[in-house]
Amino acid sequence: MNGRFFLDTNIFVYSFDAKSAGKARRAKQLVLQAITSRKGTISFQVVQEFFNLAIRKFEQPMTIAEAEQYLNAVFRPLWHVQSSPSLISQALQLCGKHRLSWYDSLIVASALESQCSILYSEDLQHGQRFGELQIKNPFV
Repeated sequence: MNGRFFLDTNIFVYSFDAKSAGKARRAKQLVLQAITSRKGTISFQVVQEFFNLAIRKFEQPMTIAEAEQYLNAVFRPLWHVQSSPSLISQALQLCGKHRLSWYDSLIVASALESQCSILYSEDLQHGQRFGELQIKNPFV
């Protein structure tokens, strides 16, 4: 693998969480590292899930202008995986083989498609492997 890493949606959500200062600090570090190293990656799903929460459910919801700014400054440089029939097929295989939820299967398939060695997420089992891809919970 090439040192690339994938950030799950929860990393971006925690970067805005004033109630969880430690998680917010760690999440912000990962987002900054992803952008500056150019080794971080995300998928269409991360963008969709994040904006669904940020615009509607954050304690202080993002305005559309703030969301556009975040899209351009943070997501565009990291967004490398689009939806495709092959991605859906790989997610289906992962879902069946590993008994993952559908959305977790899509995240893992996206990380594999972008040839990441690490998937940072709090939603999957820390240390779990999918071939060369390892799940890391950055908050443990």
